[in-house]
Amino acid sequence: MKKLSGVVIPLVTPLTEDDHIDRESLEKLTDYCIDGGMTCLYPCGTTGEMMYLTVEERKQVAEIVVKQAAGRVPVFVHVGAWNQKDTIELAQHAAKIGADGIGVVTPSFYAISDRGLVNYYKAVACSVPADFPVYMYGIKQNAINDLNKNVCQQVAEACPNVVGVKYSFPDMTRLQELMTVMDGKFEVLVGPDHLFEAVCAVGGKGVVSGNAMCIREHYAALWKAIQDSDYELATKLQRRTNTLNSVMCAINNIAAYKVILKREGILATTKMRRPMENLTEEQEKDLLDTLDKMKFHEVLI
Repeated sequence: MKKLSGVVIPLVTPLTEDDHIDRESLEKLTDYCIDGGMTCLYPCGTTGEMMYLTVEERKQVAEIVVKQAAGRVPVFVHVGAWNQKDTIELAQHAAKIGADGIGVVTPSFYAISDRGLVNYYKAVACSVPADFPVYMYGIKQNAINDLNKNVCQQVAEACPNVVGVKYSFPDMTRLQELMTVMDGKFEVLVGPDHLFEAVCAVGGKGVVSGNAMCIREHYAALWKAIQDSDYELATKLQRRTNTLNSVMCAINNIAAYKVILKREGILATTKMRRPMENLTEEQEKDLLDTLDKMKFHEVLI
């Protein structure tokens, strides 16, 4: 089974002005990330406005990315949805179209017990082939429900294809606890970018970063420094990305990514799926002017 590692990109979902999936822009974005040295693609995640896309739109996005990537890097499709039925439908679709694996966020909005979480993940994992890798996904600040070591251990013991977790709440203690699941064989990737180096230094496998779409060169250099165990260089690069990310995430990070990628010639529009908001013209100008003054494409250490 393939696994996630390095710099995993949760792709934005490009939209046309009339609010349809923009195939051409999505194909360009897929190539842009791969050509920039990003190691895995993760369509239909939080950064992809997942919960505001229909099931059919999510299938369309997954198909475009898998086809365009053409095996150059792994593609793990995020399939967590508003209910178990839709999640399983998306999971089975991802396996059918040749994705390399899936991510599954916890059920959202309603509080679910640990027992309910275990049953949910077991149902999803058992709905796909036994050798098709599944990553759990915790982002309690958005989804309400959290993941703990006990839940992950029970799921991984019952379903060998559940191989790891993407954890997107900035809790270093919880992240290290999750690394002890299955006697340390459970893969852990971090969502908060500022913990990339720190998590990898203690056994984590990488970062899932929307920011990396916009500053690919920084993340490629940071991942190489981590792989080389050059933590003096990695720390300098991490601090540089932290500074740039604070600008990109200051108001509405997903909208900011689309603004930057449109100016790079990758996206045709900056359109967000309503009720998600676009940046105002003034906010767009301030964002781009600030990044330009910071020479954001230069890997300065």
